[in-house]
Amino acid sequence: MRIAVTGSIATDHLMTFPGRFSDQLVADQLHTVSLSFLVDQLDVRRGGVAANIAFGMGQLGTRPILVGAAGSDFDEYRAWLDRHGVDTGSVRISETLHTARFVCTTDADHNQIGSFYTGAMSEARLIELKTVADRVGGLDLVSIGADDPEAMLRHTEECRARSIPFAADFSQQIARMNGDEIRILLDGATYLFSNEYEKGLIETKTGWTDEEILGRVGHRVTTLGARGVRIERVGEPTVEVGVPDEERKADPTGVGDAFRAGFLSGLAWGVSLERAAQVGCMLATLVIETVGTQEYQLRRGHFMERFTKAYGDEAAEEVQAHLG
Repeated sequence: MRIAVTGSIATDHLMTFPGRFSDQLVADQLHTVSLSFLVDQLDVRRGGVAANIAFGMGQLGTRPILVGAAGSDFDEYRAWLDRHGVDTGSVRISETLHTARFVCTTDADHNQIGSFYTGAMSEARLIELKTVADRVGGLDLVSIGADDPEAMLRHTEECRARSIPFAADFSQQIARMNGDEIRILLDGATYLFSNEYEKGLIETKTGWTDEEILGRVGHRVTTLGARGVRIERVGEPTVEVGVPDEERKADPTGVGDAFRAGFLSGLAWGVSLERAAQVGCMLATLVIETVGTQEYQLRRGHFMERFTKAYGDEAAEEVQAHLG
């Protein structure tokens, strides 16, 4: 099963300031702020929702096709993804813009000052899925994640026009989208991903009830945080899957992306929705135990040991046959 993962490709530049921002601010001069902070730590981490999802799928051996836009500074990141089983042949490289990045400084009180540079992501709207499909011999599913809004709309409309099944996954972009845009993006989706808060926001912005939305998509997949995930489909029993026990909680960033990576990999393997959700929850647990969205290691023996403990021998035997 050939799955294309569209969405943002970015890097995070995270800095730590040992003092407090508040000590540097003068109350009656806030209208003319001009400050520079000497930081003592810089972490550069790979990110972007599409790259995170594709990385996880690559770790599971399903060879996803990453579709997005990056800058000429993408070479090192591309090599990293290639080494981890991701097909990066459909990433558009901008001739003038850098790869999108988030730059953030955190002080001793955990206050943050950050900026997001969209950069090359704005060129994702120029990508045609037909070109991607022709290169790889067709697409069985396109996951449409947070990206340049025009790109998300174009990919959705092209999937409909070419009868390619697609998954709608607005995540961070839902806050800036209006009801009309959300209705266009979800109508006819084979899968609709969201967390509980986003689920309510989708209903509020579209004006559609839960039942009306469920009638317009094939499956509604709602992540529930520590309670796992719920999968709904019209006329079918609801599937609910819990999460494995955590060994530690280091950083929740990228947990949702990891769940999607595991779930989509399960679809690629052809296992049941329940089993796919279990794989997603197991991968998400590995991410929450690690600082950074692509810093975890998927050691198959360790993965299967914990998967077996969480979901039983029968489920593990089925997943093991695909994981290798």
